[in-house]
Amino acid sequence: MTVLAAVTALVGSLFFALGAALQQFEAAGTAKPGLLALLRRPRWLAGGVSILAGGGLHIVALGLGPLTIVQPMGVASLLFALPIAATLHGRKPSRKELSAAGVVAAGLIGLVLLVPESHGPTHLSPNGVLILLGVSGLAAVLLWAGSRVASPAGRAALLATSSGVLYGATATLMRVLVDGTWNWWYLLALPVPALLALMMLQRAYAVGHFGVSFASLQIADPLTAVAFGALLLGEPLPTGVLPVAAAAITAAGTVALARTSPLEAHRDLA
Repeated sequence: MTVLAAVTALVGSLFFALGAALQQFEAAGTAKPGLLALLRRPRWLAGGVSILAGGGLHIVALGLGPLTIVQPMGVASLLFALPIAATLHGRKPSRKELSAAGVVAAGLIGLVLLVPESHGPTHLSPNGVLILLGVSGLAAVLLWAGSRVASPAGRAALLATSSGVLYGATATLMRVLVDGTWNWWYLLALPVPALLALMMLQRAYAVGHFGVSFASLQIADPLTAVAFGALLLGEPLPTGVLPVAAAAITAAGTVALARTSPLEAHRDLA
């Protein structure tokens, strides 16, 4: 079952990567990628379906095997996404680009494996939900503001990080609903960070540096969820030198990816 879980998670990563690459290809066609405009593009919608399929396979994999096997397979989506996106844009990914992505993936796998598993139900008070939404919203706004004065690669990274923070908050709230506290207004609040995250991500994709934006999302999303889990849910954090080393490797790979990832030109689409 463990092998089946790993294979299922790997296939899910491929679907997620395909969906992300398709959505970036469409978002790069406009300077201001509004969701309503993107919803009228079949390829963007196909990307959304592919992402949902990838998420579904990831959930199935979690039911087949341990988290320590399934989660690292999810990181492979970065390695799948780069060549897919490059093909869509009519180029081949460079060795430096793929090497940098490999470094990011290695660092992320290390971080994922080092995060202790939590056990038992989770609970978050209404005040905790307000703190979750307020902190993630403020962080997202600050990152967006920083992107306004950054270089193209920096803009892609900051916007995608903003999206990752909001997705991390969404994942935390979802976990509370599934594993712990059920409250109807928690459910009503759930789409707020999720939709804002989607909007920020499309703006990041529109910049053109797909490798940078996708890597930044892959980093910010789980790290935000881990941070909120520790601060608001009392979950354990990894300790020691190894997590610091894994974080440093991830950061170094992201910087290298920013330097090697090309800027895909905007396309004028009807």
